[in-house]
Amino acid sequence: MNKILLFGGSFNPVHHGHLIVSRHVAEQLGLARVVLMPSANPPHKPPHGLAPPADRLEMCRLAVAGDASFEVSEWEIQRSGPNYTFETVRHYREAAGGDVELYWLIGMDSLHELGTWYRARDLVETCTIVTAARPGFSEPDAAGLAEHFSAAAVERLLRHVVAGPWIDIAGTDIRARAEAGRSIRYLVPDAVREHIERCGLYRG
Repeated sequence: MNKILLFGGSFNPVHHGHLIVSRHVAEQLGLARVVLMPSANPPHKPPHGLAPPADRLEMCRLAVAGDASFEVSEWEIQRSGPNYTFETVRHYREAAGGDVELYWLIGMDSLHELGTWYRARDLVETCTIVTAARPGFSEPDAAGLAEHFSAAAVERLLRHVVAGPWIDIAGTDIRARAEAGRSIRYLVPDAVREHIERCGLYRG
């Protein structure tokens, strides 16, 4: 069965942490490829400081150009209104067919909040949620997750926490450096850095 890792987010901007961690998770789980899915209107993030959707989509494409293990989806970017993970996964499930096993990658901070997501119980039944360990965030206890999910779902969620490289790069820091005119080299792929500089993104 073809196994695909879907990785959604604002990607504001996409950086080396996103790419290294998602590749590591895909390799650990034996998944065929990673699909980056930039969101037009992330429901859990304020719009302030958010680069235009077209720029964030282009930066994702630039970041993975020439790498066959990655692809970029524009489906969420093209939609109006807030982007809910359940709706995205349901769309991808219908488009991909029954011979594809879908995984959705989140960070440890998001696992703590997962119970508050739109149709969270349906989401964990529609795909396999995979959590990447993240610096500064401990794994939630089973009792906390059980307030929102069945015992079987909690077991799956905790079983799919993947330890790996802790890449402590944050989009907030990258944007702050760009706004201050400081170098963001080595934090993002060179093609992404060049796009940010050429388009004057994050300069206030």
